[in-house]
Amino acid sequence: MKATFYGHFVAGEDQIKIQPTLERLHSFGVKSILDYSVEEDISSETAERREMELHQSVGSRYKPLPTSCESKAEGSNVLERYTPQRKFADRRYQVSGARTYFYVNEAQCEKNMETFINCMDAVSDATKGTGFAAIKMTALGRPQVLMQLSEVIYRTRQYFTQVTGESGPMMFSDINTDVFEKRFREENIHTDNPAIREWLDNMTYDTKGLIHLFSWSGLIDANILLSDLFRVPNLNTGQMEPIISALTTEEEEMFKNMMRRLHTIFRYARERDVRVMVDAEQTYFQPAISRLTLEMMKKYNQEKAIVFNTYQCYLKETLNNLSLDLEQSYRQKFFFGAKLVRGAYMEQERARADELGYEDPVNPSYEATTQMYHDCLEECLRRIKFNKSFGDTQKIAIMIASHNEDTVGYTVNKMQDYGIHPQDRVICFGQLLGMCDHISLPLGWADPELRKERDK
Repeated sequence: MKATFYGHFVAGEDQIKIQPTLERLHSFGVKSILDYSVEEDISSETAERREMELHQSVGSRYKPLPTSCESKAEGSNVLERYTPQRKFADRRYQVSGARTYFYVNEAQCEKNMETFINCMDAVSDATKGTGFAAIKMTALGRPQVLMQLSEVIYRTRQYFTQVTGESGPMMFSDINTDVFEKRFREENIHTDNPAIREWLDNMTYDTKGLIHLFSWSGLIDANILLSDLFRVPNLNTGQMEPIISALTTEEEEMFKNMMRRLHTIFRYARERDVRVMVDAEQTYFQPAISRLTLEMMKKYNQEKAIVFNTYQCYLKETLNNLSLDLEQSYRQKFFFGAKLVRGAYMEQERARADELGYEDPVNPSYEATTQMYHDCLEECLRRIKFNKSFGDTQKIAIMIASHNEDTVGYTVNKMQDYGIHPQDRVICFGQLLGMCDHISLPLGWADPELRKERDK
């Protein structure tokens, strides 16, 4: 295999054997991303059994009351996205371009964390602090908790709409706590109730208005339990009620472990001056992955972009989500890092949506996905130009991860249109090792930062 596809697409088995490839590419102006590519070889039956056993421990114990945060107009099928399904329990189903981690136990998650840290060491040693490493959040903890958190995010948006009447994103609504207090009084809910008063006071907001209903920063720092944080006043009863399924003490501890592993990785990345890209995953995980990644950006991207989130442009909501995340970074004053990709789960996403009866989250055509990619790029460039006008050029960093020659050319042309230069060092390009070298090498020679993703 080394003489054929392995030797063509894989840099090497370990930190020593990858060095010649990294050094050779560096001589052409091409830097490296290290991505650990080993995947456990298990049968579909084993994968299905593991996933469903994990879901059964939390999925049937409790469901939140629908009166507080469920939109009847949208129907119940929307929430089906965030429920386990045996047919799709093997998350490799119709996925060929992304590796999949299946939860075994906490010890295996610790090993995965150490593997990611070793990749950062290899990147730092080989690139003198200019490289990237990639991680997957589902490798670092129990994926089912990410599905639950994604459902919480959806329910939170529904609750916000129910209370305020605003259908758009809360961050762009100019809503403050006065609006909530007024609505509660209309429903004869006493805002001097200590629990409700504390809930109102703990919202995340600034002078422009509300950013989040909940203190996510407290959650990632393990200062509060999931089941304690995600509670809202019921508009019918006035009582505080949970919007997350009941979790055991063990499950709360598992989530804390996941946050500890993420903190360990990002702290180490900051020490080694390595940028870390958090891979995008399926839409039933992604709201939680993005939310947690943004909170990690807020903590670790205070001086430069260390943590990068990934945006899959084949999804209909990608531009909206990217715009919200850019707005949060601007209002909360942290450096923003994004990797733009087309995506890896299209067939699975479409099949799952069709099976469960919710709207297909995927753009209807290749052309629509390309347009989404270009729109996301322009939104980033527009904000970079805005920041540059105030002398703050490097507040946003973007990786264009594409093998599409037209998209790469479009990016180079738009950089010129927006007055963004290679020496600004805010745009870089990424392709897989062994793919599209006819694009990578000219970019490396021409100066824009170019990265090659190396499997290790």
